[in-house]
Amino acid sequence: MLPERLKKSGYIEVICGSMFSGKTEELIRRLKRAQFAKQKIATFKPTIDKRYSELDVVSHDEHSISCTPIKSPSRMLQIDDDVQVVGIDEAQFFDESVIEVAQTLANSGRRVIIAGLDTDYLGKPFGPMPGLMAIAEDVQKVHAICVRCGNLANHSHRLSQSKKLVVLGEKDIYEPLCRECYNKAMLEDKEQD
Repeated sequence: MLPERLKKSGYIEVICGSMFSGKTEELIRRLKRAQFAKQKIATFKPTIDKRYSELDVVSHDEHSISCTPIKSPSRMLQIDDDVQVVGIDEAQFFDESVIEVAQTLANSGRRVIIAGLDTDYLGKPFGPMPGLMAIAEDVQKVHAICVRCGNLANHSHRLSQSKKLVVLGEKDIYEPLCRECYNKAMLEDKEQD
């Protein structure tokens, strides 16, 4: 529990969108603003995400903030009492228990900022993200730019042939596409199968 002098109404913010839309960059920006305001933060990401760093949350444009990699969302409940802001990156990789953990943190008076993919490479809701969006006080959907036509992109099209749900990668494996270009690409992928 937060000390009484720090207690305020907690709340949950979700930043969602496709690959390359700036989700992590926005998470880092909000966390650094909280630090500038002398608020104590704790930042977490799933241990599976080792793309840029094991101990930092890193955006595609190489902005970073230190974090604690964790396997289970319940680990977030072990933070110091004076932590006021909790950041969670790549939330789609956690199990559904992250929803209850986010609720518990917000109910204890903390600001919880969550970033994650809202849909997977098949365009389906991804993991706990729909549940997190439903309980959040604020949801911001950010967009990439479609690499094929220049419109706003909200889909992460996988370039590899893997059918696994989780395939970590960058521009070598994913491209951001708008709805029209994504639908065309998915038809092309089916024809190649």
